[in-house]
Amino acid sequence: MRWLPEDFVHPVLVPLPGGGHHLRPIREADTALDYPAVMGSRERLWAMFGPAWGWPAATMTYEADQADLLRHEKEIAAHQSFNYALFDAAETALLGCVYIDPPEKSGADGEICWWVVDELVGSEVEQALDALVPQWIATDWPFEQPRFLGRETSWPDWLALPAHPDA
Repeated sequence: MRWLPEDFVHPVLVPLPGGGHHLRPIREADTALDYPAVMGSRERLWAMFGPAWGWPAATMTYEADQADLLRHEKEIAAHQSFNYALFDAAETALLGCVYIDPPEKSGADGEICWWVVDELVGSEVEQALDALVPQWIATDWPFEQPRFLGRETSWPDWLALPAHPDA
């Protein structure tokens, strides 16, 4: 399935309004920051993503996370899917992620979801991310029918949708 135009260039740095935080494509080298962020928020993340993705498992190891990030890095390079990490300005903390994927379910041309670490739930940073993502997708991505999972479409509703014909 070709889900992005051949000449599409993905953004490499996306500042959050208010300064101090930005998004960039995740890399395997980010494991030391990603693993504690994910596992420190694992119960809430499992409630969000577990039924759909089986992630993050309670038994996920550092090495499994590293392999997952390497897979993401390769998928980003091949424009198969995208995982943007949310960082502080100095990239000393990974604070969440934004996933931009080809559609698995009918009715969309891209599926987008995101999360922040538990400590940022309800914060100005989360509010800035919540405001930024739909605007960023509309401005910088070539989707006509993006689906925002866990936002406009609940995860249970998404799971009940028919599969995308190309998925």
